[in-house]
Amino acid sequence: MNTKNKKNSGDAPEKPSLFQRLYDKGLNAFNYFWTGVWKDPGSSLKIRTIKTLNLTIRSFMDRGLQDKSMSLTYSTVLAIVPALALLFAISRGFGFQNLVQKELYVYFPAQQKAITTALSFVDSYLKQSSQGIFVGIGIIMLLWTLISLLSNIETAFNRIWGIKKDRSLPQKITDYIAICLMIPILMICSSGASIFMSTIVQDNIKLPFLTPVFNGLLECAPLVLAWLAFSLSFCLIPNTKVSFKYASIAGALSAIAFQILQLLFVNGQIYVTKYNAIYGSFAFLPLMLIWLQLSWLILMSGCVFTYSMQNVFSYNYLGDVGTVSQTYRREVAIVITALVFRRFIRGKAPYSMYELSKYYDLPMRLVNHCIGNLRQAGIVFTVSDDKEHLGVAPAVEVGKLTLGELMRRLDAVGNSDFIPGFSEMYAPLLGRYRKIMADSYAVAQTTLIKDLPLPDAINTGK
Repeated sequence: MNTKNKKNSGDAPEKPSLFQRLYDKGLNAFNYFWTGVWKDPGSSLKIRTIKTLNLTIRSFMDRGLQDKSMSLTYSTVLAIVPALALLFAISRGFGFQNLVQKELYVYFPAQQKAITTALSFVDSYLKQSSQGIFVGIGIIMLLWTLISLLSNIETAFNRIWGIKKDRSLPQKITDYIAICLMIPILMICSSGASIFMSTIVQDNIKLPFLTPVFNGLLECAPLVLAWLAFSLSFCLIPNTKVSFKYASIAGALSAIAFQILQLLFVNGQIYVTKYNAIYGSFAFLPLMLIWLQLSWLILMSGCVFTYSMQNVFSYNYLGDVGTVSQTYRREVAIVITALVFRRFIRGKAPYSMYELSKYYDLPMRLVNHCIGNLRQAGIVFTVSDDKEHLGVAPAVEVGKLTLGELMRRLDAVGNSDFIPGFSEMYAPLLGRYRKIMADSYAVAQTTLIKDLPLPDAINTGK
């Protein structure tokens, strides 16, 4: 008996249960997905896909897009009637009002009651806007509402991309008005194409084998148009250079998600009879608000995915850029300045922010932040070439800027007179502090930025 107990006491530990093994594998997979993948030096498609999904989730959670979608939903409700008024005013000029109205019902089958109500408001809006002094005021309010909505969309996209500077007001007005004029034209072309293909299907008696092809094309037309709209939005709206390759991939996924949302809302109408009994004729309003918010979430999720695909190689680190110290930010800004100056001295085209991030393995958001500070300090400015690519070029004479002067200018960025009477109140203390800082800057006055040692590009060898 004692011998048996001794034998059992020396045995290996019991094998974990199936549940425990599955739990451990799941935990290891999650840890690799969330943190470990950033330490993986590989560059296979699998690793890049995981990094892209990881960055998309992190960016979505970090940008507060849920709140932004609510804000855009509110702006959309305000802009619905003016937008439809402009749409129908243009379509009436071309004689295609009925076609545009039909297309609206096709595009938004889940909101037919809301569209019918909105169209009644549009008729009243157009009648009033053609009378007396309301003509000028109505046009101004209409354009302001639409420009405000599109400006909010651009701000949301720029926030995702980490861009602080929006388009100038004249550029906003011209670009946004062009967008508003293009929408009815595209809708008319879409309707015309649908009618043309439907006519071919009806008249196609001798070639019946072509009918399924044309029917398939008709069914795919809304998906293709949605893909094109999403792709162009992701590519053109942000105030930065976006690769159409990545925008088209995100546009395809967003278009599919949008069509699924449409199907859910259309087929879900039969399950909300009790909801309609409570709200009566107002039942469409909460449903429309939910639909609008989910649509905006799809749009911004696609923008985040585009951003992640384009910048995944710029995020070979783990951590929030917001936690980076001021000293570290200044060091990155010094490196960027030296790189911009060296590029200028070599007589080559200026680096873009994307190239600085990609070639030298710098986080894109940190690059955007540092270049923003350097612009405010008057060290660099952005230039545009013939292809409208934005580059970063020196704004000072590269042969004279010293390290001390650069540090002084960076430290002076921002409001230096925030508290009234602060400098006078603490004059003795601040005077001594400024003298010490001036002495430290004086040490760096003998070193020119252009003479700082720099490595070649990390990722391209350029």
